[in-house]
Amino acid sequence: MAAQTTAPGVREREIAAEQAHLDRVYRRLAEKIDEAEFLMSDAAKRGQVGTPGALAERDAQVFRAGIHLNRLNSEFEDFLFGRIDLLRGKDGKKGPDGAYTSVDPADDAIRDDATADIAETLHIGRIGVLDTEYAPLVIDWRAPAAAPFYRSTPVAPGRVVRRRVIRSKGRRVLGVEDDLLRPDLDTGLPVVGDGALMAALGQARTHTMRDIVSSIQAEQDTVIRAPAASVTEVTGGPGTGKTAVALHRAAYLLYQDRRRYSGGILCVSPTPLLVAYTEGVLPSLGEEGQVAIRALGSLVDGVTADLYDEPAVARVKGSSRMVKVLRNAARGCLDLTEGRPTRLRVVAFGRRIELSEQELAAVRHQALGGTAPVNMLRPRARRLLLDALWRKASRRFDDSELAAEERQGFDEDVSTEPDFTDFLDAWWPVLRPRTVLAALADERRLGRWSRRVLTPPEVRRVARSLRRDGVSVHDVALLDELDALLGAPPREKKREMDPLDQLTGLEELMPVRGETQRERAERLARERTEYAHVIVDEAQDLTPMQWRMVGRRGRTATWTVVGDPAQSSWTDMDEADRARDEALGTRPRRRFTLTVNYRNPAEIAEVASTVLALAMPGTPSPRAVRSTGLPPRYEVLDADTDPGPRVRAAAERLLGEVDGTVGVVVAMNRRAQARAWLDGLGARVVALGSLEAKGLEYDATVVVSPAEIAEESPAGLRTLYVALTRATQRLVVLAGRDDLPDGDGVPDLLRRD
Repeated sequence: MAAQTTAPGVREREIAAEQAHLDRVYRRLAEKIDEAEFLMSDAAKRGQVGTPGALAERDAQVFRAGIHLNRLNSEFEDFLFGRIDLLRGKDGKKGPDGAYTSVDPADDAIRDDATADIAETLHIGRIGVLDTEYAPLVIDWRAPAAAPFYRSTPVAPGRVVRRRVIRSKGRRVLGVEDDLLRPDLDTGLPVVGDGALMAALGQARTHTMRDIVSSIQAEQDTVIRAPAASVTEVTGGPGTGKTAVALHRAAYLLYQDRRRYSGGILCVSPTPLLVAYTEGVLPSLGEEGQVAIRALGSLVDGVTADLYDEPAVARVKGSSRMVKVLRNAARGCLDLTEGRPTRLRVVAFGRRIELSEQELAAVRHQALGGTAPVNMLRPRARRLLLDALWRKASRRFDDSELAAEERQGFDEDVSTEPDFTDFLDAWWPVLRPRTVLAALADERRLGRWSRRVLTPPEVRRVARSLRRDGVSVHDVALLDELDALLGAPPREKKREMDPLDQLTGLEELMPVRGETQRERAERLARERTEYAHVIVDEAQDLTPMQWRMVGRRGRTATWTVVGDPAQSSWTDMDEADRARDEALGTRPRRRFTLTVNYRNPAEIAEVASTVLALAMPGTPSPRAVRSTGLPPRYEVLDADTDPGPRVRAAAERLLGEVDGTVGVVVAMNRRAQARAWLDGLGARVVALGSLEAKGLEYDATVVVSPAEIAEESPAGLRTLYVALTRATQRLVVLAGRDDLPDGDGVPDLLRRD
């Protein structure tokens, strides 16, 4: 049997052994850094040859060596985080990482007396490291050989006898936690701690997401390593790790097939808060530059939306009905240009030729009969104008060749006349999305363009919302739709390329002067409009118009879509599902369900399940894996006094009870108030609206007036379910008058029958 931790000094000896191995790893990393620096120095010397071929070879080598060097120089909080001790396998085959490939133990690996030898020990880390003999010092967590670290269980251990999580900071090992997967065997291995997962779940939270690379569980690992083809759909309740799984999947896909995903991976998050919370995960996994994490409100370049429409307006702007409205507006805006000319007069063949307002209207109607975007129909309109002018010229030719020659000369002469070019610029101007969206703020225009599509009350609400300063999150999808309907405006003339660049093709390969590799990667990510893989986080919240926006960025991509219908803030889920199906197309789909809640203790999960039963009857709650013995606290707010002091007091008390963060969740219309209530309490506490809480987690959460959150929209109960599932340790609920609290302060919505 395995030795127990009761033996004196066992923990210290095991930590010292892991420290010795980590020291060896860092010595090898130092050697690899020296090699990379030599490659860069050698490449610089190649540039002295001076030929275009030598320069291209030099710059390509510098580029590759620079990326490798940057990766090796990265300082990770826990570079080495895992270890597995394995029995001898069925065969002696090794993979490219130097580890044996067999999953199952050899038939004779376990003796009749239940003793066995450890045949292989693998350390798992953020990048792979081989020693000088190409034996593995560290296995990359994404490599096939690392899969047993995540997938082995006491029921199906495979070759794994002991799984160890190593906690380190910088180059110092702080502790180890072991899981014994074959407790019936005597291997002589000591076992330290009470289990890696529970140790990880108990850590204090910060305002940024930690990767879960050291504590990925089997059902999560199955999703992360799923084949990339087509669409991978993942559902799961709060705390099941959907967001973390999606980000780790991005890193895994890049590891598996970096060339295939050189077109970039887009990860779409619902809010800027969730982007800020998650954006440090991929660099910590050894990946950055190839993955763009963008909020829905910043998917359109040059636009950052931080406003939220009231629910009634959001329902209209998010509906697919807006496609027809925007199509009418894109074409109707051609007639809104101030000072738009009503006649065209040019001189040809020594006389003046004129098109009347009615003739121009006929030309425009014919031009708009095409299906191309409005700005791209401008050449068609130009040609039709010339056709109409030519017919007016009344020239007749018996010789077809002479007629063609005369027509060519006519077009060249007329189309270069200032009278014609100035007219065309004014009569068919280049339209931009913001111009058209601003035109929709006029209620009369919007009513004309949305006839039989929107109701008069809807027209009033939408027009009023567009007259305010700033852009809302739902406006961004409208701008993207307009961009597709209008087409790209003429591009500015590019700078002239250096002749040497033209010979070597280095403009794409090398960053501009003074630009770091990371800055170059970020710039290319901003400029990219289509991606090789698209990850949609909290997919249940996307409106039909937002699905159309995201779909344009993944026309040829593979997809990973994660979400939970029970947390949806969009009211018409059937309409959203149709838009989602259109975005994903006919690609085959592979579906997974995550069932375990690693975030909430059972006491909090039980309260949340009460609301889930009201919001989505019959939907099972994810199973909580731990209990703290601390039930939620309930307090009643005074009906006629400012709730601010009570909210602040509750947050202050929680700051003293937990080591990490405290989130105060309020209805969306109370966000500004809540920030004022908490002013001065420090960085560990944050106020956020109910829709902003999606995907985030805190050590403790204060939920203010559940009834206000539930009643702020038709999807309010689902939004309240989200608010109640953010805490990892403690939950405080402050009930207002509308909550109808009982004698213990429990709101009506949270009481069990």
